[in-house]
Amino acid sequence: MATPKIWFITGVSTGFGKELAEYCLSQGDSVAATFRQPAQAEEFSQKDSARARGFVVDVVNEQQVQQAVQEAIQFFGHLDVIVNNAGYGSLGSIEEIDEAEVQRQFDVNVFGPLRVLRAVLPHLRERRSGHVLNITSIGGLKTFPGVGVYNASKFALEAIGESLAQQVAPLGIKVTNIEPSGFRTEWAGSSATYVDTAIEDYRPTVGENLKGIQGYSGRQPGDPQRAARIMFDLVRQENPPLHLPLGKAAVKGARDKFAGLIKELESVADLGDSADYPAGE
Repeated sequence: MATPKIWFITGVSTGFGKELAEYCLSQGDSVAATFRQPAQAEEFSQKDSARARGFVVDVVNEQQVQQAVQEAIQFFGHLDVIVNNAGYGSLGSIEEIDEAEVQRQFDVNVFGPLRVLRAVLPHLRERRSGHVLNITSIGGLKTFPGVGVYNASKFALEAIGESLAQQVAPLGIKVTNIEPSGFRTEWAGSSATYVDTAIEDYRPTVGENLKGIQGYSGRQPGDPQRAARIMFDLVRQENPPLHLPLGKAAVKGARDKFAGLIKELESVADLGDSADYPAGE
């Protein structure tokens, strides 16, 4: 039987975080879970006094992140799997989302995971083991109208994960970017922020896409429980992937994006190559 693992998962109140934490506990693993509400953290800790520990953490707060990681290490002895799950979607046209909201989107979706990584990497490097799962999105590979600010934050997290994987591979630490499409979480519902499309020019693109996202909430094909089982199994693979699109729409979206990039690249490759000095100069 495989050795049980110890997880540190951010954003466990709903969605992927909640389902993953519960599934890990059901399979005999231990979980340090973060919540923004003290009552939720306390309720989680009561699930199993030895294997479940809730912490009050807002990922925008460096001190809370550092303290939770250190207390989790002290409580469990070590950490095996780090899941950067906390995040939300800021939806609206790029022109209409104000600067404060853009900064908040990046503070939660980009700087939040960075704070977690800075807190846990010294521990993982010391142990020469561990696995980081970044919950990005198919929106971290492919863009959509009205999702540009969210896309930008997830593109950034994708890049962080890819670069980190190269940095830590020689140390025995693994990294996987998890890229879900539409799942029945609160991402498009209570977790999201929406800016109404007031600019008439954007109503056929941004406005219609946002209506579709809101109308689809609760009816997405993705099953968070199945996703949790996949992630649980993934960290037990000897050679896990760097990228894992989750959901048929994510797999198709990734294929379409990269096929389109290759086609476009071939159409301009000669032009791009011509920008270098000629050979020998």
